[in-house]
Amino acid sequence: MPHITVEYAGHLDETHCMTGVCQTLFDAAVATGIFPNTAAIRVCAVPFPFSHSGAKIQSFAHVTINLFAGRSETTKAELTRSILAALEQVLPDVGSLAVDIKDIDAASYAYRSL
Repeated sequence: MPHITVEYAGHLDETHCMTGVCQTLFDAAVATGIFPNTAAIRVCAVPFPFSHSGAKIQSFAHVTINLFAGRSETTKAELTRSILAALEQVLPDVGSLAVDIKDIDAASYAYRSL
């Protein structure tokens, strides 16, 4: 794990390749060396067709990284900085970029795979 979710202003689909954004974020996560099992890294993007904020530029891409609890603050900060840097490369004209980490409790996490 991690599971990386990009929530973004839906109109970005018209000007940006979100598949490419997902690949870039995947590559950035791998490059950190934090995740030895790259098969466990998942990146997805979810458009929001309707949004409004008080910001002058209405475009946004906000990333949430779900991780099993237990990583150090230093490791989490390294990860968020790496992912934000990757976002800045592929979405340089987007008004708001953010990255956050959510810890997942392994005891209550349920998973199924084929």
